[in-house]
Amino acid sequence: MRNTLVLNASYEPLTTVSMQRAVVLVLQDKAVVEDAHPLRTVRGTGVSVPVPRVIRLQRYVRVPFRQRAPWSRRGVLVRDQHLCAYCGRRGTTVDHLQPKSRGGADSWLNTVAACAEDNQRKADRTPEQAGMKLLRKPFEPTPQATLMLALGLRGSDVRELAAWLPEQMFAAA
Repeated sequence: MRNTLVLNASYEPLTTVSMQRAVVLVLQDKAVVEDAHPLRTVRGTGVSVPVPRVIRLQRYVRVPFRQRAPWSRRGVLVRDQHLCAYCGRRGTTVDHLQPKSRGGADSWLNTVAACAEDNQRKADRTPEQAGMKLLRKPFEPTPQATLMLALGLRGSDVRELAAWLPEQMFAAA
C-alpha cells in the first residue's frame, strides 16, 4: 500500500509515512486525516479509522530549508524505480560506480540500483573496467522530486493528491 503524505500544521508537505504510522499519529491526536481512501478503514477494538492518504500534524514542526535531498540507499532504489542500471531487471542492491574501496562516496551521482548478479559481476571495479554499460545515468533528485517518488505518484494518483501539493512539485516530476 502506498505511503501517506504528511502535511505540517501550515499545510506544507513534509514527508511520507507508512499507513500504520499515519493511523498511530491520528489515534494519538498528533494528526488529523485530511484525505482518506473512500472505501477503506482500519478497525480495532472499539475504533474505526479511515485509511489516510493525507494527514496534517496538529502542531507546527519547524523544518530547516533543504536545497538538496539527503542520500540514502532506499532513496537510490526509489529514484531508480527498483530497476537494475545495467540490465533493467529488478534492482535490490545499491552499486557504487566508483567503488568505496577506491575512494567512491555514498552520493546520488556515484550510486545506482543493481540486481545482485550484476553487482557481484562488477565487483570492486568501475563499470568501464568490468565492461558493463549503464542503461541510464544517475542523477541527484530535488527534495520535491524525492517526495513525489517516495509517494509513488503516477497518473491518477497525482490528480488525487494535487490539492495537497505545491505546483512547483509537478514541474519537478
